[in-house]
Amino acid sequence: MEAFSNWVTTVDDLVWGVPLIVLIMACGIWLTVRTGFVQVFHLGKALRFMVQNEEDGTGEVTSFGALCTALSATIGTGNIVGVASAIAAGGPGALLWMEIAAFFGMATKYAEGLLAVKYREIDSDGHVLGGPFYYIEKGMGKGWKWLGKLFALFGMLAGALGIGTITQINGITSAAENFFDPAKAHVVFTVGSGDAAKGITVTTVVVGLIVTVAAALVIIGGIKRIAKVSEIVVPFMAVIYVVCGVVILVANVGKIPGAIAQIFVGAFNPQAVAGGIIGVTMKTAIQKGVARGIFSNEAGLGSAPIAAAAAQTNNAARQGLVTMTGTFIDTIIICTMTGLSIVITGAWKPELGLQGAEITMKAFDDGMFFFPNAVSSFLLMLCLMFFAFTTILGWDYYAERCLEYLSGGNMGLVRVYRWIYIAAVFVGPYLTAAVVWNIADVFNGLMAFPNIIALLALSGVVAKESKAFHDKLNH
Repeated sequence: MEAFSNWVTTVDDLVWGVPLIVLIMACGIWLTVRTGFVQVFHLGKALRFMVQNEEDGTGEVTSFGALCTALSATIGTGNIVGVASAIAAGGPGALLWMEIAAFFGMATKYAEGLLAVKYREIDSDGHVLGGPFYYIEKGMGKGWKWLGKLFALFGMLAGALGIGTITQINGITSAAENFFDPAKAHVVFTVGSGDAAKGITVTTVVVGLIVTVAAALVIIGGIKRIAKVSEIVVPFMAVIYVVCGVVILVANVGKIPGAIAQIFVGAFNPQAVAGGIIGVTMKTAIQKGVARGIFSNEAGLGSAPIAAAAAQTNNAARQGLVTMTGTFIDTIIICTMTGLSIVITGAWKPELGLQGAEITMKAFDDGMFFFPNAVSSFLLMLCLMFFAFTTILGWDYYAERCLEYLSGGNMGLVRVYRWIYIAAVFVGPYLTAAVVWNIADVFNGLMAFPNIIALLALSGVVAKESKAFHDKLNH
């Protein structure tokens, strides 16, 4: 088992290596140029469209509902754990590279949303199916259908093998256990043996059951119910987290200039702020920051356009703008809040020996020094749980649509898959997430290759549609 785990880790490192990161960044830069810097000149318009649904639009859910469905999968533990891990490995400068990746990623997300709506299919019952598989097949031609199938296969496997199930429910139960029973004083039974033994507490069992039932009630209802729940939960959880971030920044306002200086210096000369720590180089800062940024906002991976295709809209470019706001909210706002809090409080420093969520937890505890630690810890736990729960919902939708495309619209098979997905959520708390996460991570990264090829091939279509839309608005 250890050999298999090491092999999976090696493959994961290869998939998420420099070539993929360079490819995604190059695509974002190219699309930024082709769209005339859409993320700069049309961001205000995009934010306005985000909350202004089209009354006569065709689709299954509102534009805002489609965005919230995408954000439900995008805003996840990566916003809390991923940012902390990037800064811990690459120093404060990793945050700036994360922001740079997000800036160009906004143009990528715009193109994904536009193409998803342009090439989607709507049947006689109003059911919508769209995403990279269709803009590959219909935009690039039937000869490329195999590439669309490949994307759908990778997407379905990423969802089925843990990114939306086992890893997320593990995150939820671990967060609850760390808060309510950190000493594991109430172990009910043990799974595994030897060093791999895992004690299952009452907290894990109860929270696991509650989340499974809640997820089942939403998932069985399909996209419309997922969208309705996401429209409520996503803004709620995002607001709570942003408010916490603002409170930390206001309480430590005098430290903000110094933190920003650390971030900029660290982006180009990491050792100047990392104290000469071995391994912290500019290359490390760039790689960790860009990789975590891409992983957090999913720009270029091809997941968000699956949700965007269901939007009630008659204009592809308009939905592209709405889709683009997802990256702005996820990384420019939420990840920045996390990163600044971590740098301001110094929670990232290696000598503290903290990792992942522990870093963000210390940043919250130290940043909100006027509250008892139990309050800040509870708020972070609540955010982690909501973030992970909505990721369960969002990735079920993505995986279902990929399966629907692969099976030629066999909805009976999709309904069976829903129960398999729910079963995975149920057993998730009792499994070890590490290997499963790496496997899902591999398929998640593999999704990007077919999608990026399509975005580059269809960049001319994106430019043409964008020009027509903006010319119409200006006249």
